[in-house]
Amino acid sequence: MDTGTTAFMLSCIIALTLMIPGLALFYGGMVSVKSSLNMMMMTFSAAALVGVLWVLFGFSMVFGTSYGGLIGNVTEFAGLRDLAEAMTTVDGLPVSLFALFQALFAAITVALVSGAAADRMKFSAWMVFAGVWAVLVYFPAAHWVFAFDGVVTENSVGGWIANKLGALDFAGGTAVHINAGAAALAVAIVLGKSVWFGSRKPHNVPLTLLGAGLLWAGWYAFNGGSALAAGTSASIVMVTTFVCTCSAVLAWLAVEKIKTGHVTGVGAASGAITGLVAITPACGSVTPVGAIFVGLISGAICVYAVGLKERFGYDDSLDVVGVHLVGGLVGTLLIGFFASETMPGGVNGLLYGGGIDQLWRQAVAAGAVMIYSFVVAYLIALAIKKTMGIRISPEEEEQGIDAKFHGDWAYELQSA
Repeated sequence: MDTGTTAFMLSCIIALTLMIPGLALFYGGMVSVKSSLNMMMMTFSAAALVGVLWVLFGFSMVFGTSYGGLIGNVTEFAGLRDLAEAMTTVDGLPVSLFALFQALFAAITVALVSGAAADRMKFSAWMVFAGVWAVLVYFPAAHWVFAFDGVVTENSVGGWIANKLGALDFAGGTAVHINAGAAALAVAIVLGKSVWFGSRKPHNVPLTLLGAGLLWAGWYAFNGGSALAAGTSASIVMVTTFVCTCSAVLAWLAVEKIKTGHVTGVGAASGAITGLVAITPACGSVTPVGAIFVGLISGAICVYAVGLKERFGYDDSLDVVGVHLVGGLVGTLLIGFFASETMPGGVNGLLYGGGIDQLWRQAVAAGAVMIYSFVVAYLIALAIKKTMGIRISPEEEEQGIDAKFHGDWAYELQSA
């Protein structure tokens, strides 16, 4: 066992865990004071549910020996049995620690989807959706993208995107962000518009900025930890993560100023998350200068993408589609342009003399995950709607979902 790598990954796991309250604060500040607690509960509860499913069979579905590159052997590592003394073939990292690292990816991805359901989805319906979507969509997609041949055992066979298509995705632009964004669009369509659609205001912008800051800090572990070793790859990945986020904030605020005449706290937070999303797949493929361009392009595009909900009438409450789906698509595709063989990915994109070979691979990976996630998420949400019901009533929305369904409030307000 490499104790240095193990210590590094233990630190990354702590930072990744802080992304759970970070996401809860980010989302919780962006909704009404009457639904803030519910929004945070959706994040925490999804993480808890997915964590249990991951240990029971999720890890095995993702990293078990593949059936045709589509799904791993469900029983091979069920219950994480036989992993206490097992080692990966990558830098002497214990499989149990690798499994925990990946469990947090799964938990955060599922929680991201909840941003499209703010103010109006039954908590029980959310829990059912979160569990079923994790099993039917996230676990298979993660297998496609993250399960490289020989990662867990020397003879293990992995997913088709990682091993046959050869698309580059260092830390989950496809499996995490495009996946969650496509599912969020499906959920928003099935749920319909909230009574607050078009007039929703964040109740606590400082809370949202605090959440964005925690997410930014945790993202170094998200991306850097995906190197699975404390070395040059992790170091340069953290640099590209930092500078892309900085440039995306600047781009978002510049476009926001041009559009509205103001630069806002929510804009700064959204710009930061956009940069983090876009660099997630590209952090190991683009140079620091390339990362600046990825941030500028994604930040400028996603400002306009979040406005598509008003144009097309879907209530993507907290801009999961505009930031995660579009940002993930932009970052994944820009690898095909800005990738440099001097980076850990080892491939040149179009602008570095590599032609369009990598670009088409990126497009196929992004399209496959997006279409699969949207279709299956739509069917899951529709089935829930037709059976147990998916949405609270307009009257309950007006009263506030926190008091009605949780018997609790984000704030105890008393008159002086």
